[in-house]
Amino acid sequence: MRLLPCLPRPPRGAVGAVVSALATVAALFVATPQAQADTTVCEQFGSTVVQGRYVLQNNRWNTNETQCVTSTGTGFRLTRADGSVPTTGGPKSYPSLFYGCHYTNCSPGTNLPAQLSRISSAPSSISYGFVNDAVYNASYDIWLDPTPRTDGVNRTEIMIWFNKVGQIQPIGSQVGTATVGGRSWQVWQGSNGTNDVISFVAPSAVSSWSFDVMDFVRQAVARGLAQNTWYLTSVQAGFEPWQNGAGLAVNSFSQTVNTGGAPGGPGGTTACKVGYATNVWQGGFTADVTVTNTGSAPVDGWRLAFTLPSGQRITSAWNAALSSSSGSVTASGLTHNASIAPGGSQTFGFQGTYSGTFAAPGGFTLNGTACSVA
Repeated sequence: MRLLPCLPRPPRGAVGAVVSALATVAALFVATPQAQADTTVCEQFGSTVVQGRYVLQNNRWNTNETQCVTSTGTGFRLTRADGSVPTTGGPKSYPSLFYGCHYTNCSPGTNLPAQLSRISSAPSSISYGFVNDAVYNASYDIWLDPTPRTDGVNRTEIMIWFNKVGQIQPIGSQVGTATVGGRSWQVWQGSNGTNDVISFVAPSAVSSWSFDVMDFVRQAVARGLAQNTWYLTSVQAGFEPWQNGAGLAVNSFSQTVNTGGAPGGPGGTTACKVGYATNVWQGGFTADVTVTNTGSAPVDGWRLAFTLPSGQRITSAWNAALSSSSGSVTASGLTHNASIAPGGSQTFGFQGTYSGTFAAPGGFTLNGTACSVA
């Protein structure tokens, strides 16, 4: 197996390897408030906080070579990744961001662990930056356990493999294919001797995506690898490098877990309204978006998800961080506008190009809850 239970990184694999990734960086448009100094972490299991709500972990668990991660305003980059390990075994490390609790280290303000039956949705978004001169995968880790544990090894590990490069493969063997979140995946299943692992492998590289983590959790439950009485303990996103890896980046990451059917938080319900005002000319447009909280509880860490019609591409944005430039997009509040009070609103906008006939997105969801359109 890849890791002794006493180490801060839970077991990830067995003999015969995992997965790796290669692709192109998707455009990411972020309206950044005031610049903040980056933090570099080179300690083996060192960590720091990103966006005030996620933990960045260096997690160099399978090599003595130097590795360093540097935080950015919305993610991290792997600034040093010396050495290599055989591709027939586990990777060197798992530099990653996480929301939740991992070996007693809990992200600020997290509501994890949370019982699966109480989670209504867990919207997430990711934008990766890949390199050509390494062997690695780009992957999510989703950890489930029968108890609300905040330390040690969880019972079931779900991996979402967005990309891989090199002669590496998931734990176990391929047991079929599945459509999850509207995408097709190869499904692999096995055990590393300490925990069960189910892996969803993209047939081709996915550089950015917005989706609901619970879609994959439900797959694990349906396949008998978890139960609704179990707990989601953490959601992680990063890379597993076998050879080199400097330059790999998570450009942006967001994760919310909505429990009790009330995504706005305890003591109230969330309802929302979206205004989408556009100025359109031949081949181009701007959109001014107003998100109003019509519920009775504050919406902290708001994330508005929508899908741009085919042919539209965002070229710049302001007052929000956007997960991608086309297709499924999640707009996230920045430090100065991350909360929406009951009856209050936040605004952001973007400029883009289009081909064919211009149209507005068909719908919007705020932290997993559908909004009315003004």
